[in-house]
Amino acid sequence: MTDYRLTTVETVRETGSWAFTAREGDEDREVFLVPCADEPGGGAGAAESDNPDRAVRAWINRCTHEDQRLHREGVGAVTRGGSVVCPKHGSAFDACDGSCDNGEAAGTTLREIDVAVRDGAVFLTDDDLTYLYEGLPDDDGDDDGPSSSSHLTF
Repeated sequence: MTDYRLTTVETVRETGSWAFTAREGDEDREVFLVPCADEPGGGAGAAESDNPDRAVRAWINRCTHEDQRLHREGVGAVTRGGSVVCPKHGSAFDACDGSCDNGEAAGTTLREIDVAVRDGAVFLTDDDLTYLYEGLPDDDGDDDGPSSSSHLTF
């Protein structure tokens, strides 16, 4: 399989998240990228310089608790303190390892998609997925946002 160039680390950092759609078998999968800066030294740019493959991480675009998008077109993924926050229930998933230790999704982990960073570009390297297009599929307007039961406000 040939790696597919998705975007740049700079774009993911500037926008906070970046999404694409891929094919896995007979199913389309929504995937989103988020910056990861858990490398020693921390701070902006640390992940890219210390370990380029960890500069961004890719996750299936669904909360593990309920079939809820974590990244939405026009909004992106809500991130706070190194976590991706589910807009419906407020569960926070670590942006670097996908784990959740709070809320309705506590004890679960997002499904990771393999990506690599080379020369500042992010490549899809997951053998199970074939890139289809940038962005998310139109789901006929029924994803105007969650009916939140979270106590968090964004």
